[in-house]
Amino acid sequence: MPFFRFLVLLFVLLPLSVSAADNARLIIKTVDGRSLPFNVELAQTSEEMERGLMNRASLPADSGMLFNFGMDRPVAMWMKNTLIPLDMLFIGAEGTIAGIAERTVPLSLEVIPSPGSVRAVLELNGGTSDRLRIKIGDQVSHSIFNH
Repeated sequence: MPFFRFLVLLFVLLPLSVSAADNARLIIKTVDGRSLPFNVELAQTSEEMERGLMNRASLPADSGMLFNFGMDRPVAMWMKNTLIPLDMLFIGAEGTIAGIAERTVPLSLEVIPSPGSVRAVLELNGGTSDRLRIKIGDQVSHSIFNH
């Protein structure tokens, strides 16, 4: 009977550990020397990228979603089925913020293009860039970037 309880516990906890692995810590190092920590979900598969932050009524204050495109390329984002305004930070392979689209419009089908080729996009609550004074040229520290 103890072995059976172990298997049940394993099958209950295993999905929790797998989903927790999709979350990561990310730091934005500002040009003026501040380190801003964020908890981010990592979107890497086409399904995860397509779903993004759609249909969510809220996002915790210092949280976001990091879209990893795996290679530098021009990207285009949109807000289809996204219920909250977002700031989109376009980030190059070295982790440097190349562009920021602030307070994107919920539910909009307008295409939001990157300013050239980027490795990733970080989506944060709308207004976060302004509130924390995040700027183009700030450095993002995460394992997907070439540091």
